[in-house]
Amino acid sequence: MVIATADAIVEEPAPPRKRSRMPLAVRILLGRPSRIVACVLLLLFVLMAIVGPWIYSDNLAVDPNNLFAGPSAKHWLGTDYAGSDVFTEIVLGARYVIESAVVAGLITVAIGTAVGLSAGFYRGASESVLMRITDFVINLPGLPLLIVLSQLWKFGSPLEMGLVLGITGWGFIARPVRSQTLSLRERSFLEASRALGLSPWHIVLRELLPNVAPFVAMNLLLSIVAGVYAQTGLFFLGVVPYTSTNWGVMLNQAVANGALTNTTALSYLLAPILSILLLTLSIVLLLDATDELFNPRLRD
Repeated sequence: MVIATADAIVEEPAPPRKRSRMPLAVRILLGRPSRIVACVLLLLFVLMAIVGPWIYSDNLAVDPNNLFAGPSAKHWLGTDYAGSDVFTEIVLGARYVIESAVVAGLITVAIGTAVGLSAGFYRGASESVLMRITDFVINLPGLPLLIVLSQLWKFGSPLEMGLVLGITGWGFIARPVRSQTLSLRERSFLEASRALGLSPWHIVLRELLPNVAPFVAMNLLLSIVAGVYAQTGLFFLGVVPYTSTNWGVMLNQAVANGALTNTTALSYLLAPILSILLLTLSIVLLLDATDELFNPRLRD
């Protein structure tokens, strides 16, 4: 505030800002309505995945007299081609979808970050070998390879599905991490670390990794989204044997049983589609929050 007086213009110091006791991550997540909606949606899906199988039995009740029924008080999302409750199938399918997508994202980011950091820091022959392996993984025909692997390895659990998706998809993260590592390698703080005789492990884990953390965190979210679409797409195409309820299986069965032409079966078709869209949308809406968390310049 500026106060004008007869002698001079005196600038009054602004009152100190009150610091919030709320953690920074929580303040960023609650900073915009879209992020609050994303957190609520994501929390609901996670609760469905954790608690759902305890509440609902895997043995879905079959009612031949109530096929493709519309939404009602008894069946919130209607019934499927066998008369089973669609809402129960959505709840039971959430665990497989989320668990396999998270495993795929973690493995993708872990391998890609390790390879990118190692190639960018050590250079020489090790960089050439790692980059050629990365090029080989990037150029693998993803869908045909997954179809072949699904026949050899039956993907009986979400962990197996996530493992295969992660192993075949890490190449697209390794190259950008290597590029960032190369740009950081000649910075003064890394030269000082080498001059102090710090071990390579210490430099990589304590100096390089925190600097590439924003990129890794955002790609973790994107990899989880890609994992959701990849596995539901495989189940929808019917190329992967399944032993449990999955949203992709629901789409496959809905189309196979005439849900595209039968208006009474529309809810059975739309329920898994909306579930996939809402789950991936809730994750994508958190990308800008993640960027803001790691980049102070983006904060108000």
